[in-house]
Amino acid sequence: MREETVKISTEYIKLEGLLKFAALTGTGGEAKQLIQNGEVKVNGETCTQRGKKMRPGDVAELEGVRLTVQ
Repeated sequence: MREETVKISTEYIKLEGLLKFAALTGTGGEAKQLIQNGEVKVNGETCTQRGKKMRPGDVAELEGVRLTVQ
């Protein structure tokens, strides 16, 4: 599994924005579909909330990539 750290300067970033920012999806619409299809895990659990607030310490996983918010 490839691991990446995403540094944010705000209190949180929404899950769909995180996937787009990290270039795991090309568009917000693509991120929305992946999330709604149950293909994304947050902190080890399948997450279908595209507006999920990701805060420092949270981990998202998609297609062999683990993103840690910092």
